[in-house]
Amino acid sequence: MFNYLEPTYIKNFIQTALHEDVGDGDHTSLSTIPSTATGRARLLVKDTGILAGVELAKMIFAEVDPNLQVETILQDGASITKGEIVLTVAGSSQSILKAERLVLNCMQRMSGIATYTASMVKLLEGINTKLLDTRKTTPNFRLCEKWACKIGGAVNHRYALFDMILIKDNHVDYAGGIHNAINQALEYLKSTGRDLQIEIEVRNLDELRQVLEIGKVDRIMLDNFSFENLREAVKMIDGKFMTEASGGINETTIREYAECGVDYISCGALTHHVNSLDLSLKAY
Repeated sequence: MFNYLEPTYIKNFIQTALHEDVGDGDHTSLSTIPSTATGRARLLVKDTGILAGVELAKMIFAEVDPNLQVETILQDGASITKGEIVLTVAGSSQSILKAERLVLNCMQRMSGIATYTASMVKLLEGINTKLLDTRKTTPNFRLCEKWACKIGGAVNHRYALFDMILIKDNHVDYAGGIHNAINQALEYLKSTGRDLQIEIEVRNLDELRQVLEIGKVDRIMLDNFSFENLREAVKMIDGKFMTEASGGINETTIREYAECGVDYISCGALTHHVNSLDLSLKAY
């Protein structure tokens, strides 16, 4: 899988996000606060949940001003409650204010995702099924959302279109069927010299039978299967391939899906159906 947590990749995200927010300058701070002014601020918790984005926040502060002094009190993955202090930052007042909103935007959203993810992972306790995130992410914010899912205890699925072949229903239909889709994917990998895993989505037991006739894939996604058909599908696959259940799975159904015996459950709601946690950065 693509290493999206590689420092250079994160740095590029931060620079792009700062350019979006700061542009040619934070003119409010530049006009009201002397360039020599220094200050301190605390990042305060005003909500309950799982903390995420601390390591990213440290990198944002460092990118804005390497001379800012950040002291972390709580770490990514910590359970937090209202009134706790996550970190303190000291140094140029202008620099603190320049970094403030990007730090909060990232951490609030990431903490909300990590909190919901952790609650879903908890519902799988005692079962070997792993929870996966998806590509249903906010454009240009995928790095943070995938990172938050990881902090919350999920397993990252493919990062993007380039690090795995995932043959879904539209691919099958456009390719002219399951056999064509798989064979053409294999030929593509051979001709391009790429080493990518292949996963294929099936919509029913008949499509599953076609995949099992061919084989040559790494994982089978069982999409929108009933519990009865999902159990039958797992029995048919019989451990020959990794299995993934998907399709509108939520907190009320995830346990029963897992009990059908699948290896993975993917859930788009981890990133597109969450509320941000309330955090604030206050001078002191």
